[in-house]
This record gives sequence, C-alpha cells and structure tokens, in this order.
Amino acid sequence: MRVLAVSPHLDDAAFSAGATLAALADAGHEVTVVTCFTRSVPDPTGFALACQLDKGLPADVDYLALRRAENAAAMAVLGATPVDLDLPEAPHRGYTSAPDLFAGVHPGDDVWREVADLLAGQTADLWLAPQGLGAHVDHLQVLRAVASLDLPVLWWRDSPYVLRRPDAVPGEALPGGLSTVELPQLLDRRADACACYTTQLGFQFGGEAGMRAALADLPEVLLAGSAARDVLAVRA
Repeated sequence: MRVLAVSPHLDDAAFSAGATLAALADAGHEVTVVTCFTRSVPDPTGFALACQLDKGLPADVDYLALRRAENAAAMAVLGATPVDLDLPEAPHRGYTSAPDLFAGVHPGDDVWREVADLLAGQTADLWLAPQGLGAHVDHLQVLRAVASLDLPVLWWRDSPYVLRRPDAVPGEALPGGLSTVELPQLLDRRADACACYTTQLGFQFGGEAGMRAALADLPEVLLAGSAARDVLAVRA
C-alpha cells in the first residue's frame, strides 16, 4: 500500500513516527513523507534569524536548505521518499518569539487551508499525521488541515514535545472516536535517521547521544479512527 506521512517540519515525522515508517518501508510498502513548512526565505531577520543563530549557524547560511538536505538523508535511512510543500514556517508568518509559537494560532493565519489544498492532490491508502501535542502552531495547522480532509489517518504523538510533557493534550482539531493501534517499529532505524538532523540535535536533545538515550525507550503510540483501522485490517 501507499503510506503518506504529513510532517510539519523537516524532522517531525522521523522524531515522532520514524520507527513505524521504517518498519512499513521494510515490509514493502511505499512510504512518502510530505513536509509542509520548508521554504527558504532570503535574508531572514528578527525571530526567524534567531532560530538559526541559536543553532550555531551564521546569518548567511540558508537554514532551510541545510535542513532539507538533512531530511533527505534521514528519509534515505528510513526508506521513505521526501516531498517538500515549500510553505513558510511560523517565524516567517508573523510569529515573533518562542512563547508566541505555543500561544495559539494568530487570527488571520489560515495556512492550514493551503496545506489542505496541497494535500488534496496527494493519494495514499494510509496517512500519518501529528496529534498536535505541545501546541506548536505549525503542528496545530497541519493537524487541522489533515483532519479537514476525512482521510484514513494514524495520528502520532509529537516528539520531542511528548518527552517534555507526557501529559500534553492533543490539538482540538483531533477527531474523536480514536483508539490505539500497534504496528511493528524499528527503533534503531529511527535513531539512525534522527542522527541526520545535526542542526537540531544539540538544541533539542543536547547532542546525538542525548537523542539516542531519550528515544530509546519511547515507543510510537498511534491513534486511529475506523477508516484507518479498516485499511490496516485489510492491507497491512
């Protein structure tokens, strides 16, 4: 079957569902990871610039191009095909600080509609997408977009947010009537893929060793509605 994961940023799918995606690819399924917010913006300023400076990158580096290359390497480890939607991240849509990223979607920020329109052109038997744990606005926008399309979806727990806040609640757009499903997972392959995101490891985990330790005992708990459970029962 064709499996399509919808990732807000160029690392979310690997951090949150990489073990499942690797196992699906190994089982012979066609796995694609569509990343929504990947656009390079020339000469970033303000908070957008700070988001690369705090990773130790100079101002003249194309931060998103570097991250796209990291993601391509990670997808090769997982056995997935990367697709980039070329939409701007929240710091390029008027969000001005780290707290602002987690304080709710700004009025007038309707990027979820663009995400939904672009996803509507994709076809897959089974979809994966974030629950919106941690309340990052880009994750909430992707959740809303995917939920609006009435697809057979497996909803993943957003990592590393779930590590920091195990009691975090999903975004309000998450559909009801979901139940946990268990799929094979290749945890070592997930860690090897996540190691490709060198710009993120220090900021998110304190380094590669910290990432491997943090993810080692973190199984991927997926929620599914009836449509996704029907697909799994027949095809997986």
